[in-house]
Amino acid sequence: MKKVLGTQLIVELYGCDPETLTNRDYVEKTLQEATVKSHAHSIGSFFHQFQPHGVSGVIIIEESHYTIHTWPEHGYAAVDLFYCSNEVDVEKALDVLEEYFKPEKITLFELKRGVIPEKKKYEIPARVENKSQVALA
Repeated sequence: MKKVLGTQLIVELYGCDPETLTNRDYVEKTLQEATVKSHAHSIGSFFHQFQPHGVSGVIIIEESHYTIHTWPEHGYAAVDLFYCSNEVDVEKALDVLEEYFKPEKITLFELKRGVIPEKKKYEIPARVENKSQVALA
């Protein structure tokens, strides 16, 4: 079995209400709520309101980070939920994003980060002719 240091969930929200994606306070509240509900632990955040519209923000969590970038003119938000703990319930964060932004469509991409191969004591060749071919690693 391979060890994974973290999981990065890339979330694309399409068809969102542009008003929710324009309001910095609303976007921040949503990501904060997603953090709390998913059992992640916030240690700091920063959100910026762009002119004429759009918001970018990050919440640094003990387990890594949650980020968001919005394009209200397209009803689109790009969210990155990166966490390094089995205690984080990322599905709860997704529920919050869906509840607050009400997207018509959500696309998810999951990346396993820091995949570390297991150290094996024995390495067995694909085809063993006899036991003398089994080598210690």
